[in-house]
Amino acid sequence: MSTVTIETGVSVATARTASSSERMRRAARRVRYLTNAGAAVLSVVLLIWTLIPIYNMVMVSLESEGDVFSDHLFPAQPSAHSFWIVLSQGFWYLEHFWHQFGNSVYIAVMVTLLVLVIGSLTTFSVMRMRIRNGWLVTNAALLTYVIPASFLAIPFYLIMQHYGLHNNRWSVIAALVTFATPYAIFIFQEYGRSIPIELDESARIDGASPLQIYFKIYLPLMAPALVAVGTYALLLAWNEYLYQFLLLSKKENMTVPVALAQFLNSDVAPWNYMMATAIIYAIPPVATYYAFRRRMSSGLTMGGVKG
Repeated sequence: MSTVTIETGVSVATARTASSSERMRRAARRVRYLTNAGAAVLSVVLLIWTLIPIYNMVMVSLESEGDVFSDHLFPAQPSAHSFWIVLSQGFWYLEHFWHQFGNSVYIAVMVTLLVLVIGSLTTFSVMRMRIRNGWLVTNAALLTYVIPASFLAIPFYLIMQHYGLHNNRWSVIAALVTFATPYAIFIFQEYGRSIPIELDESARIDGASPLQIYFKIYLPLMAPALVAVGTYALLLAWNEYLYQFLLLSKKENMTVPVALAQFLNSDVAPWNYMMATAIIYAIPPVATYYAFRRRMSSGLTMGGVKG
């Protein structure tokens, strides 16, 4: 009898344990389901919140009169006439559009190239050539981010005025290179730790010069970081407004972001032309991002975890 009683008690305890484990698994599944459902709802809300301004831009650009306060979800008579006006420079605020677009391209390309050259040469010299006290250079560069860029706007303006660079595209290029280079140095420095120094030593034994090592070994292996930093510098220069507004005042020297602000100076702002201009201007950075997004993400993640 005692043996039967013990076995019965053990089976009951086992059943209770199994039942308790099953309840815990069900509770965990419910929590996981609710968490996933909440995350999905939040993602949808954030996506809608993000897309609404873009949707409004497109809708206003398709309006014939540029009515920004329309209560219609879709224009009654949508028209792409605004885009044609922008592309053909058919409005007096758009008479220099393509020249201003060229200014934006020129500034963005030059900023990107200079940031890549200065950043890669700096980190190559400090990390691969073993320059004495080179760490002071990289740390000093990062310290420049202690002061917000907006606080330096007036000093930069006075410097450019003093050297006769006002209304010169190179004044904007110099300012933006100053702000983007410390970030480039940081990413290159962290990413460069993943490249074995033995490669450089082997190349030196084979008679390679520092420039050959830089061009044939360092730069090819740094390609993901170069793409990541180059995309960052390109987008920074393309979307920057404050310094372009301060340093470029002639219509011939303006960039598109500064020219867009001129639309608001008239009594009747042509919102449809403004939105069409903004959409056209947004196409190059979007295309650049989607063309290099894989290499950009790999460069940033590698630079963030190595070392």
